[in-house]
Amino acid sequence: MSMSLQDMWFLLTQFLHTGGWVLTCILLLAGLLISLLLERYWFRWVRYPQVFRGLTLTLRQQPFSYRQDSLRCDIDLQLQQHLSLIKVLIALCPLIGLLGTVTGMVHVFDSLALNGTGNARLMAAGISRATLPTMAGMAVAVFGLIFYTHLARWSTRARMGLYNEEGAVNTAQSK
Repeated sequence: MSMSLQDMWFLLTQFLHTGGWVLTCILLLAGLLISLLLERYWFRWVRYPQVFRGLTLTLRQQPFSYRQDSLRCDIDLQLQQHLSLIKVLIALCPLIGLLGTVTGMVHVFDSLALNGTGNARLMAAGISRATLPTMAGMAVAVFGLIFYTHLARWSTRARMGLYNEEGAVNTAQSK
């Protein structure tokens, strides 16, 4: 059973409409988070091995120089780049989801005040719509946290290898 692109677009817009404007914010944050994570993985698999080879060549050619320390610091900064922003986005997604739940519950209580409390289905549908942004925010945060943890651990190991003379050469060979 394959869905067409048009069907997927319809489902996405219906989902965003159901959750309100907060789901649009969460979707934008998720897009930013995914793009930053992809950039970090690009750095990890493509750019870092090239940069690290340059450092190991410098270490082999010059036993000690200030250029080595400068290169190590530059690589250290590149390893940490965007990780703090990714961490902030991960923390922000559930909070924005909770904002959506609070605004959704306000709408539910407003409709209850106007229509009365006799219709339990109306109330259940409103509460369901109100909790949707929290679920989406938590899902994005869990997704981001899994990949952030992997990248942060790799970055820490790579940073440790930078300042160990033997580790720098061994780490370059194992990458």
